[in-house]
Formats: sequence, C-alpha cells, structure tokens
Amino acid sequence: MKIVIKVGTSTLAHPTGCLNIRGVEELCKVLSDLKNAGHEVILVSSGAIGMGVGKLSLKERPTDMPTKQAAAAVGQCELMYTYDRLFSEYNHTVAQLLITAADVNHGERHENFRNTLNRLLELGVLPIINENDTIATEEIVIGDNDTLAAMVAVSAEADLLVLLSDIDGLYSADPHKDPEAKLIPMVTELDDSIMALAGDKGSALGTGGMRTKLIAAGIATEAGCDMVITNGSHPTGLYDLIDGKPLGTRFAARKG
Repeated sequence: MKIVIKVGTSTLAHPTGCLNIRGVEELCKVLSDLKNAGHEVILVSSGAIGMGVGKLSLKERPTDMPTKQAAAAVGQCELMYTYDRLFSEYNHTVAQLLITAADVNHGERHENFRNTLNRLLELGVLPIINENDTIATEEIVIGDNDTLAAMVAVSAEADLLVLLSDIDGLYSADPHKDPEAKLIPMVTELDDSIMALAGDKGSALGTGGMRTKLIAAGIATEAGCDMVITNGSHPTGLYDLIDGKPLGTRFAARKG
C-alpha cells in the first residue's frame, strides 16, 4: 500500500514551538515499522515555521513575510535533522523535497516532481515533503499542508491519505463548544452539509483548520484516494488503519 501521511504543527510541537520529542519519536517508529512491513510511505510535514519560532525564541508566530521565511529557514533545518536522526535509528533513509505551487501546477515541473518522488520510493527512501516557505510568495504559495498533502497523494497515485491532526476527526458540531457533538466515522459525499461543518483556523502555530482538510478530501477522493482525518497524538492508530479498522473520519474515494 502507498500511504501519504501529513503531520501538523500541533502534533510535532508543543504550544511553545519546541519539539514534542515523545510524539515525534513515536511517529517515526510507527512509520519505520510500516515501511518494514512493505508499505511505501510519504510524509508531508508541517512545522518548519513553528519550530523556527521556538528556535529563535520568538514570542508568537510572525505575520510579516520576511520573518516567516526566516523562521522557516531555521526551522526546516531543525526538522530535517530530527527526522534524519530518528529514521536512521531504524535504518531508513529520508529525502527532503521542498516544493511550491508551481511544482504541482506547471506541467513539466510537475512531471519532474513525480519522477523524483517515484524514483525515491523505488530506492526505498522515505520522502519528506514540505512547502518551500523560504521562497514561497503569494503568487506561488499553496498555503496549507492539508492541500499540499492531497496534491502529493494525487501525484503519487497513493492508496490512502492520512491527515494527523489535533482532533479525532470530523464532528457534527465543534466538540470544543458542543458536548453533544458526535464523531462522523464515514463520509461518502462531500456535499454542502458536510462542508458547512468546517470550523475556523486551528492552533496558533499552524495554518490549517477543518475547512482545509475538507478541501483536501475533495482533491484526494476525486482522484480515487481514500482520506482519513485522525488524532496525531496516537501514531500507533495507523496500524489499525492499515488493518482496515475504523479510526477517525474516513472519506471514501469516488468510484469510476
């Protein structure tokens, strides 16, 4: 099975912006085990700006573009150093791919990206993909890694896209505000009633929210790829997903 897993800033880092060591170590261990079992794994990782904020001891996530890009440049080094060290413990080689919207929207560049991605997988490498926040401007920005992950899943012709978030899945209402909110285990059609359930922006360090996840679900399922939203605080749940057990909210791929 070819799996694209997107991990958000809220899973990778504490609210301080500093690395969530236990969480990241467990995630890398589970992904390594999935590779050992014969699955092809692609990781789409947020966290560069968030970790840069922590590394630079900034009080909050920057709002101006130059500081965002500076934080991303610092944080991306920290992020890849961490992944390289942890995956190496399980004898897996990682590769970094930093892309912009032009790399998936422009025909020739998209083909180059796909060829590189597929060759890395053939070589047994675990590709780690992020948006190139150090150079992305308004004209070439994808904007959020949920959408990026869906584009990667389509490019890789993945079987499954998993968005690891700070929430268990899609709910009938905002579970932070409504105690009666119920988890929706399966979505077979992304109609207006489902899209209306999208909340606002997520954590202070991240850029995503439920709306971007539902947009990602539309991109992935339209291309024939199932998508699951689940809580990233328990990476071992990925074993259940691979075994076909229900977890979080699954968005069924469109057939035909």
